[in-house]
Amino acid sequence: MSDSPQAPRSLVSIASIVAIATLLSKIAGLVRQQAIAAAFGAGPVVNAYSYAYVIPGFLLILLGGINGPFHSAMVSVLAKRDRREAAAIVETVTTVVGLALLLVSIALIFLADPLMGLLAPGLSMDWTEASRQGISAAAFADLARTRDLAALQLQIMAPIALLAGLIGIGFGTLNAADRYWLPSISPLLSSVVTIGAIGIYWLAAIGGPDGPLATLPGLNQLDLSPNSPQLLALGAGLLAAGTLGGAVLQWVVQLPDQARAGMGKLRLRWELRHPGVRDVLKVMAPATLSSGMLQVNLYTDLVFASYIPQAAAALNYANLLVQTPLGLLSNVVLVPLLPLLSRLAGLESRQELRSRIRQSLIVVAIAMLPLSAILIPLAEPIVRAVYERGAFAARDSALVTTVFMASSVGMFIYLGRDLMVRVFYALGDGQTPFRVSIVNIFLNALLDWLLVPYFGAAGIVLATVGVNLVALVTLLVLLHGRIGGLPWRDWLKPFGGLLAASAIAGIGCWGTRLGLESALGTGQLWQHLVQIAGGSAIGLGLFLVIALALKLPELDQLLARFRRP
Repeated sequence: MSDSPQAPRSLVSIASIVAIATLLSKIAGLVRQQAIAAAFGAGPVVNAYSYAYVIPGFLLILLGGINGPFHSAMVSVLAKRDRREAAAIVETVTTVVGLALLLVSIALIFLADPLMGLLAPGLSMDWTEASRQGISAAAFADLARTRDLAALQLQIMAPIALLAGLIGIGFGTLNAADRYWLPSISPLLSSVVTIGAIGIYWLAAIGGPDGPLATLPGLNQLDLSPNSPQLLALGAGLLAAGTLGGAVLQWVVQLPDQARAGMGKLRLRWELRHPGVRDVLKVMAPATLSSGMLQVNLYTDLVFASYIPQAAAALNYANLLVQTPLGLLSNVVLVPLLPLLSRLAGLESRQELRSRIRQSLIVVAIAMLPLSAILIPLAEPIVRAVYERGAFAARDSALVTTVFMASSVGMFIYLGRDLMVRVFYALGDGQTPFRVSIVNIFLNALLDWLLVPYFGAAGIVLATVGVNLVALVTLLVLLHGRIGGLPWRDWLKPFGGLLAASAIAGIGCWGTRLGLESALGTGQLWQHLVQIAGGSAIGLGLFLVIALALKLPELDQLLARFRRP
């Protein structure tokens, strides 16, 4: 922004701040997921949570998350305007968005039960249909219990719809003011609250009817015996309440910093004719609709998952393992890059814009391609080392492993597509990603229908990978015409070399893991850790040797440019 009270940080400085904060948040998120796995396994509570969290989670991650449409819209507009205009823009946008999302929150409370019927029709199937699909009586009982728990959790988490918009606007505002630490570290605060709620359940479950919590008001009337319906409902309620409390904390902690930066306060404001407000809404509306199309795809996936026992929980656990490194790199690359892309969007900056896009894609490839290559062969020991304890059994690991392997295939594709979407946002174009996402809705449903019968829950993930690949290629082709061409031939050698290096790294990693498994055995935590360490070392070492032989200048050039303000 202009009129800044201090010189802007270099991109490498921003990336370092974001990397450290995001890493801490991702570690906390992993610990949170381990706590959930140990307390609930892949049973009804987590399966229900996977459905109940669809709507509030979508809003919190995409609307309230870094690099989401609200964050991107605020940064792309505020970065170009005088800071003295910020308060009017931020407060007006917050007022409009807050009132709209308040209505959404209220609707979610009253429509929780019918929404579960739409999101997970498989949970409502009758016994005749369940028998035809080979579902056991015990699994059928779990389906009905899962739907009831999911409706309860959605009602508890409904206010997240409002909080998501406020968080996203606040994060974008703080980034535009050159403040990056708090937005990147705030998910850690959310994880801590959720872990605390799980700890309360754990004490209740371990102590049972005679435990220290059994005498507390409200709990002394419940049946806290193992696997009792009331204990499951308590666990489901505490998990949802912890998620809501974490969202509240994420929003509250940003308010003082936002006020100190002169970027507006928490108050109603209606300057709808302000040019900056119109610019924000112009980008925000189609970007939100485009992200909303992802929700339709997620809904389609969950419809298929609802007919597969424990599939929703497996998708949830595998997604966390993939999103930990993916989210870290996404924030490191996209957060500092988005304000710069917005400033380079003019015609006179097109050559520099092309250079930045190319550098960013190659950085993503250098990080994501070898990571996928080692995660696929190491999927089983990673899942077992991270989750297999407490209520999370070996049968749960087997299901999560297949989904995790499928998810690892598309890491570069996912982040590359995300980068291209942000480029269009920086160009002030939210319509193009929106149109692409509409087409992908139908493609996702088709791929789910084709792949799920053959691959089960993993087929849902493979369908998503296919959709993201089509979106990435489409956006690149459209961007080629939009900015006067992309250097396709110049890109062919580095990307082809990186793909070959990653394939060789994956083969080396797989062979190392099998050798260690044969020599040391498997089943113990230390054995899994040795397999992970040995396979990763060999795989990454092979990749590094080949990548150095390719003599790629892009990464060094990118880091040198990042040091310039």
